[in-house]
Amino acid sequence: MAEEEKIVVHTMAEMTAKGESPEVLFWVGCSGSFDDRAKKITTSIVRILHNAGIKFAVLGTEESCTGDPAKRAGNEFLFQMQAINNINILNGYNVKKIVTGCPHCFNTIKNEYPSLGGTYEVMHHTEFIKNLLDSGRIKIEGGSFKGKKIVFHDPCYLGRGNGIYEAPREVILKLDSMLSEMKRSKEKSFCCGAGGAQMFKEAEKGNKEVNIERTEEAMQTSPDIIATGCPFCMTMMTDGVKHFNKEAEVKVLDVAELVANNL
Repeated sequence: MAEEEKIVVHTMAEMTAKGESPEVLFWVGCSGSFDDRAKKITTSIVRILHNAGIKFAVLGTEESCTGDPAKRAGNEFLFQMQAINNINILNGYNVKKIVTGCPHCFNTIKNEYPSLGGTYEVMHHTEFIKNLLDSGRIKIEGGSFKGKKIVFHDPCYLGRGNGIYEAPREVILKLDSMLSEMKRSKEKSFCCGAGGAQMFKEAEKGNKEVNIERTEEAMQTSPDIIATGCPFCMTMMTDGVKHFNKEAEVKVLDVAELVANNL
């Protein structure tokens, strides 16, 4: 990011100390905080929020894992420990609205935190970006993506898990790009191979890696760009493109990156 474009991101603690409260809390997530590739998605979301004039904050060092990987791996005790710690912090700041770039965080906070005492309005960043575009708070032009063929891979916890299919596609179409679909998409989509805590374990015996099969399906559409809305999917699809030695021809980008590059 150029020097003049640097954006100061405040923490909830800093805002509270000044007697202020944000419009939304941006939940960054573990990938968005520590994975070098996913950090670029985080930066893009911050640029979009800033460009829209959204007053937002992050938890900073007070944010910890939602507990999604522990729960999917079967460790309910660890999940509840992590979840209750986060809920106590969120409730302590009286957080009402949360935006996150990770469908795993989105699903866990939205659907599993309420039974533990944490009820919030939770939005995935593709939903939030669509609302910003619809309300005119941000404007985008096709730019470098005009006429490009983009295929969208549905993250499991965004699509089949929560029924959100159209928001990311509507955002992509606003870039004046050509949207193509894989043979398995939307309600019949196919996992990237990282869900259910598979991201953190070695592959089991079989004939083909899940992400290779999914990338093959994407490649069959002859895309310029494979778009997604999940840092886990980003890793798996990027590895798939590298497997086929196509990284010079096909880019893997998050929807937030597509938008941030055309603000």
